Amino acid sequence: MKAICYTRVSTTGQAEDGISMNAQEAKLRAWADLNGAERVTIFSDPGVSGWKLKNRPGLQEALNAAGKGDALIVYSLSRLARSTKDTITIAEALEKRGADLVSLSEKIDTTTAAGKMVFRMLAVLSEFERDQVSERTRFALAHKRANGEKTGGDVPYGYRVEDGRLVPDAGEQKAIALIRELHAAGASLREIAVRLEADGYRTKTGRSRWHPAAVSALLKRIERDAKEKAA
Repeated sequence: MKAICYTRVSTTGQAEDGISMNAQEAKLRAWADLNGAERVTIFSDPGVSGWKLKNRPGLQEALNAAGKGDALIVYSLSRLARSTKDTITIAEALEKRGADLVSLSEKIDTTTAAGKMVFRMLAVLSEFERDQVSERTRFALAHKRANGEKTGGDVPYGYRVEDGRLVPDAGEQKAIALIRELHAAGASLREIAVRLEADGYRTKTGRSRWHPAAVSALLKRIERDAKEKAA
């Protein structure tokens, strides 16, 4: 096992935490010796705030140095990150590399069974957080669409924008009605495309030629919108 030791103090860190970088390093080396580490590498961020993960080159180097079977060791989780989100991000990065995380103050050690459980709990919490964000975003966009608000991106076929709101476009709505009618009757995507061209309907970009893939994408959007309205 290679011990990747990381130390950090903010500009007022020594006064606040009562432990200097040298003291942190001594404790980390003691753990590495006790646990039979073959090599010890020290990375540090002196006088750097822990709020922004991307602004800590020492930590980035430590994470890049960690490989399968290695352990990233910190004196406390507060030295590693100041937010739960960043802590979880770091834990996930280590897990992908097959490396362990050790925090002496909190007694988190993923080289043990109990520590692995904590590691996995962090991953579950991270997934739960992502799912919640995705769910809130999906509901918010559905609410905006239901109220005729533009939600970003291109204007959907069947609508135009007036004063920042989506309003039905009469011509395109007729095309959509025809697409739904033909699809319900069992017509293929190519047959629908040919019919749209024959009836003089144009695509959103003004082209007279319809591609079956465009018809398929439009049908999927129509079905999605119908489900959202039903919900």
